[in-house]
Amino acid sequence: MSAAGKRPAGAGAGSPARPARAAGVLLHPSSLPGRFSIGDFGPAATRFLDWAASAGFSLWQVLPLAPTGPGDSPYGGTSAFAGNPLFVSPEALVTDGWLAPEEAEEREDGEESEESKKESGPDASVSPSVRSPAEDRVDFASVAKRKTAILRTAWRRFRSAADGAAGAEFEAFRVSPAQRSWLDDWTLFSALRRARGGAAWTEWEPAIATREPGAVDWARRELAEEIAFEEFVQFLFFRQWGRVRAEASARGIAILGDLPIYVSHDSADVWAHRELFALDPRGRPEKVAGVPPDYFSETGQLWGYPVYRWDACAREGYAWWIERLRANLRLADAIRVDHFRGFAGYWEVAANEATAVHGRWAPGPGRELFDAATRALGPLPLVAEDLGTITEDVALLLAALGIPGMRVLQFAFSEEDSPHLPHRHVENAFVYTGTHDNDTTCGWEAALPDADRERLRAYAGTDLVRLAYESVAKAAIVPAQDLFALESVARMNTPGVASGNWSWRARAADFTQARAAKLRTLATLTGRMGGRR
Repeated sequence: MSAAGKRPAGAGAGSPARPARAAGVLLHPSSLPGRFSIGDFGPAATRFLDWAASAGFSLWQVLPLAPTGPGDSPYGGTSAFAGNPLFVSPEALVTDGWLAPEEAEEREDGEESEESKKESGPDASVSPSVRSPAEDRVDFASVAKRKTAILRTAWRRFRSAADGAAGAEFEAFRVSPAQRSWLDDWTLFSALRRARGGAAWTEWEPAIATREPGAVDWARRELAEEIAFEEFVQFLFFRQWGRVRAEASARGIAILGDLPIYVSHDSADVWAHRELFALDPRGRPEKVAGVPPDYFSETGQLWGYPVYRWDACAREGYAWWIERLRANLRLADAIRVDHFRGFAGYWEVAANEATAVHGRWAPGPGRELFDAATRALGPLPLVAEDLGTITEDVALLLAALGIPGMRVLQFAFSEEDSPHLPHRHVENAFVYTGTHDNDTTCGWEAALPDADRERLRAYAGTDLVRLAYESVAKAAIVPAQDLFALESVARMNTPGVASGNWSWRARAADFTQARAAKLRTLATLTGRMGGRR
């Protein structure tokens, strides 16, 4: 799982030449079941880890954990470093003594209750759920209002009582070198964005948009209280996620994170590092990223993210990228690098184009970036998302780095002798039934053309989960929707569709012990227990 073939911690024992085979589950924290309107880092995460361990999983793959912007896509984060506040668990805040049980309740209007505004000491117990069982979808706009109200209550209580160990822990977080490279930019950006009604940074006053030192200093003074609140929110995110990671490690489960190649234009990173992105003098994108027409869309995908000025990144020794990788490796044991082919060559489109059809391939940084990162960070535990148009330069870069790529079984039966067919898999790969961009396997099979369905049934029957486990690939990862045999309604994302994505949630009733036992038996039979007993 790295340039040196090293596996992530928790993936099991095995020699470097023949790493242990592993099974994993793809489930974003937002999709966890629970008493609140979105999955979070609270008790439901621990219950999921217990179930995953009983099912024989030694990998948990998550999508990017960044704050999201319009469209709610975790791949369009407003920061490459910050964590998503929506994942902070109110139940954990009650346990920590920073909320009373009634203050953890979600209010429909997103406002704080009168009780929550009192400074009374919190009860350490957690009240019964005040909601009916959570819906199967996340309403992100509503969740954001409710969660922000809860977090502000916790901040006020923490601030009034933060002394001793808790206060010292918060201060240590604020001044830690691990945060200093990004926390100041993110908290100021977030505070400014809120103060300006959510307006994009290119619409702010010119002096603030261009980060004139005097204007930035003034903004820090004027927004000091909001900045402190944003620091507290990030403190909670990393504190709680650290606990989840520790719980995973204790169960022999490694976290596979996800690093998008691009960041949103309206992000703290583009605002703070304009020189690294292809922007015009007013800060607007000149060229944006996407992919040409492909399996998912006849007109390609126009993502709208600004492309990098790779020459500028190289001049600074890829410092921003190195810090980004460093930060992601604090969140996970290994990282799946989304759109890996973009590091060899990427599709850029003029910002005024309506589709991605009229673009061109431009050269990426290639091995130079990864060599610089390896010198700074040591061997990189990466997995390459090498899907889409894979040309010789992409294959050569992947081979030079020695990191595993991906095979997706849903892509295997639409062409003769596809590299995604199991008999063409290689050991240094991760095999998936489908990814977050695919339909669920049940939905996919139902929509197959007759010829593809016949090829599938002749080759494998219909059990893609078993087929993934039986692959020679060293890791088999299955989206939770496929473990539960869910139809298309449970699809996580439809590329090219702007709304209605990312909102699926699992039900607690799906995580049965009978299902876990069946998966554990399959992992045992196919050698995917990852060193477990």
